[in-house]
Amino acid sequence: MPDELLRPTVGAGVDMSARPWRLMSQTYVAFFGGVLACTVIAYLNAGRLGVDAAKRRLILLTGLAGFVVVIAVFLLLYGDSGVTSGLRAGIRVVAVLCCMVQLRLQRPMDRAFQLRGQDYKSLWGMGIAVTLGGAVVEGLLLYLVTVVL
Repeated sequence: MPDELLRPTVGAGVDMSARPWRLMSQTYVAFFGGVLACTVIAYLNAGRLGVDAAKRRLILLTGLAGFVVVIAVFLLLYGDSGVTSGLRAGIRVVAVLCCMVQLRLQRPMDRAFQLRGQDYKSLWGMGIAVTLGGAVVEGLLLYLVTVVL
């Protein structure tokens, strides 16, 4: 199988009008929004870049695995006194590590995008919305874990 960098991009099923976001901007979403938020952004960006379906599924599986680890960290570090700074730091570390794996899956097609010489789209609007939404959903799910257990 040839390298994805050498795969033709013009007419290869990629919507050329939907510009992708910068890869490293996604780490801000991971840090502030958590694993779920960064997975949503990485999946959407992979579609904009034309990443093949198998790698897009890997992005989703990485996000699911990352969220399972977040739950495990939450259960290990959550104390009777409430949320501790160690818990918040642990969850952020997991989210950023998960994001780095997802970025690695997007990188070959991002390089192909860079070779076309186009500009990236701003992640400000969508990034803030997904960060807030992801943080709320993740918080609610972790709250449900405490109620169930």
